[in-house]
Amino acid sequence: MVYPIVKYGDPVLEREADDVTEFDTPELHQLLSDMFESMYAAKGVGLAAPQIGIGRKIAVIDVSNNANPEDKLVLINPRILQVEGRQDGEEGCLSVPGFREQVRRGRRVTIRAQDVKGEFFEKTGEDLLARAFLHETEHLLGRLYITHLSALKRDLMRRKIKKLQRAGEWG
Repeated sequence: MVYPIVKYGDPVLEREADDVTEFDTPELHQLLSDMFESMYAAKGVGLAAPQIGIGRKIAVIDVSNNANPEDKLVLINPRILQVEGRQDGEEGCLSVPGFREQVRRGRRVTIRAQDVKGEFFEKTGEDLLARAFLHETEHLLGRLYITHLSALKRDLMRRKIKKLQRAGEWG
């Protein structure tokens, strides 16, 4: 099932998600399948559960855009362990459609998360995968990429979104 993507302004995007405590359930397997389907339908490389209105610490990532099955990652209750280096690059968000901005992120990021069975694992990613780890983990903490922008750029973006909301073209 393809879920609609929750847009900026929805409170679920601005609060910390709840930890997952039950693993390997049919409901969790179905949710993960639906999250991948929703992410691919929206042409994203990552999706956090709050982006589909579910306040749980779950994210899916596939930087290959469904071209390489080994690149599919499930992150449950993820934590950033280490960030090394820097990269500047254009970043967008499925919950803030139509906007892309330059964001500085770590170049190499190590995370610790749980898989669908609740087993802990660590993974290090570089470049786009590092960016996705940071972006999706921040979603689970109630933060959006726009917090990395200057106050001026954030304000301009919010004004444009408010204008779209008034016109009935947002949310």
